[in-house]
Amino acid sequence: MKKNILVAPLNWGLGHATRCIPIINALKEHDFEPIIASDGAALELLIKEFPELQTFELPSYNITYSAKGSNFKWKLLFQMPKMFRAIHNERKIIEKIIENYAIQGVISDNRLGVFSKKVPSVFITHQLQVLSGTTSFLTTFIHKLYIKKYRYCWVPDVDKTPNLSGKLGHLKETINNIFYIGPISRLHKKELPKKYDVMVILSGPEPQRTMLENRLILELKTAPKKILFIKGIIENEQRIWQEKSITFVNFMNAEQLENAFNESEILICRSGYTTVMDISKLGKKVFFIPTPGQYEQEYLAQKFESEGIAPFCNQDNFKISKLERVPLYKGFTHLKFETPWKKMFKVFE
Repeated sequence: MKKNILVAPLNWGLGHATRCIPIINALKEHDFEPIIASDGAALELLIKEFPELQTFELPSYNITYSAKGSNFKWKLLFQMPKMFRAIHNERKIIEKIIENYAIQGVISDNRLGVFSKKVPSVFITHQLQVLSGTTSFLTTFIHKLYIKKYRYCWVPDVDKTPNLSGKLGHLKETINNIFYIGPISRLHKKELPKKYDVMVILSGPEPQRTMLENRLILELKTAPKKILFIKGIIENEQRIWQEKSITFVNFMNAEQLENAFNESEILICRSGYTTVMDISKLGKKVFFIPTPGQYEQEYLAQKFESEGIAPFCNQDNFKISKLERVPLYKGFTHLKFETPWKKMFKVFE
């Protein structure tokens, strides 16, 4: 009989859900039965990708975000009690699912309540250090307390340099349960004819997603370029429409997205870590616009610019003329690393 493994990504943008796609596929290939648990857009995306798999809805953390980047951290901190209540409720639901559905292993992508002492539990994160400005020490300390409860913490990066996550995924001190699994992506490089000069892919929390969408449309609508604009809004039906030189799509599945990436010359996107892993695997050139107030994305954008890989600017400062800087940077190259799926899944044997 196949062992049931619960996979539960955080619903914070779509990055946590999309990077669980290759993990779910690998579980199936290694004769496990993945079961999915999440909420909101993350759950909707995984249901569309894996309609044949059993799914469960978990409590939403119900985090709301500031329209001003400078207030992002403080608004988040004020909502911590609400989030910890949701984590507590999530933990109780997970125990019931484990008991009622013969779960024999748990993989949590940043869902702090998805954990059990009854079965091997694995935590996925690229943030061993959680950057939050002057409170980075506190947020990192709390995060490490959670990480240490798990059998293993899988970090989707390499343990040496060069690497993708920088100081986010690499600590000076050792945590015994850390296991670097290499960058993971649902996408593959293909040699396809170029259809688009620019591809925009949006994701992340509202209202910042919509604010960036409006800014980009304002700048790109008169551009003499062929543009593919993926809004990153998960809806019941896919919609595709044309406005001048811009082709709009509300969302794409993994196969469509893979083709779109490979058919595009340059990308405009957030500097979220899952997106970084995708771009690295495809060896693309990109212009980053980090989410205002998200220290992690701001750090990654600055890191890649300083390494000569990709330029960036703040959301309010974007102009189409800034894309002229992209060819001056070397772009991403794929880190050659074979994900050790068999070794990773031994924890569930």
